[in-house]
Amino acid sequence: MRGILPMGAEWSRRGRPFAMATLVAVSGSAPREVGASMIVSADGEVFGNVSGGCVEGAVFEQCLLAIQSGAASVETFGYSAAAAFSVGLSCGGVIEVLVRPVLPGSAAAADMLLLAEREARAMPASYTLTVSGADVGRGVIDQTSPPTSGAVTIALGSPPRLIIVGAVEFAVALSRIAIAAGMQVTIVDAREVFATTARFPGAEVVVAWPHRYLETAEVDARTAVCVLTHDPKFDVPALRVALASAAGYVGVMGSRRTHEERLERLERLTDASVPAAEAVPAEQLERLRSPIGLDLGGRSPEETALSILAEIVADRHGASGRRLSELSGPVHRPLGARVAS
Repeated sequence: MRGILPMGAEWSRRGRPFAMATLVAVSGSAPREVGASMIVSADGEVFGNVSGGCVEGAVFEQCLLAIQSGAASVETFGYSAAAAFSVGLSCGGVIEVLVRPVLPGSAAAADMLLLAEREARAMPASYTLTVSGADVGRGVIDQTSPPTSGAVTIALGSPPRLIIVGAVEFAVALSRIAIAAGMQVTIVDAREVFATTARFPGAEVVVAWPHRYLETAEVDARTAVCVLTHDPKFDVPALRVALASAAGYVGVMGSRRTHEERLERLERLTDASVPAAEAVPAEQLERLRSPIGLDLGGRSPEETALSILAEIVADRHGASGRRLSELSGPVHRPLGARVAS
């Protein structure tokens, strides 16, 4: 949903009538997760999607009907032999899509403005949508009472985070594609001549010693830390802190020889680059992704960045990172039935 919020808020501010379609249930294999949304204006402009293109045409028509009628509905789409050449999911999954009008001055339009503001400020929010009964289509922000079984709650305002240590050229490319992928990016480097907002548009830029920043940064399982400095006085202290944190991914750039030398530093009881440093426990070292990235064969900053981001995504979803053509079974892992709070 977060992808359509800026445009939805703009349409709401302009008093433009539109409808929003939101994926509220998935069973079997499907290309998008619960919460994926698209918006359709009264004059036919479209933004976002709820599948891989399988059902967008039918959802588009339902959105236009919702604008005209002012009523919300839940539509079910799935693959069957009869629907193979019309509407359906050829990947074999079944999805349910909530289609609701967002008309000027409505509560839904006010919700769109507030959610977009929170998303822009990275302020956590939840949006509970009623998907059955007389109140189908009703939305509540930060609902305090437990939602009923006929509701879906979508978490917003806290995108996956990427902390890049080292304002190097590879960091420029990685920051750019990570932001495009919906991540909140922070660049940290002690060298202010390199750590500038001009080089890293759209990212938070922090001029500080990386290990000191990481000691106080908010880091959780949805945070990835990539150390790209390639300089022991920066990367070894930063890795000590990152590996001891709750970060879901910790990777560092360097050759295999550099990796072995770095491991020796991390395993020492004392290290000249870190006064009073302690040896990093073996279970923490096992978390380290080094050399960083998947084997894509690229060398340019952009190709290297793609390799790194691919490994982060694969780690987050517990995937193998192998070619899909070499694997069997559904392309998209089943997400189970309806996902509610």
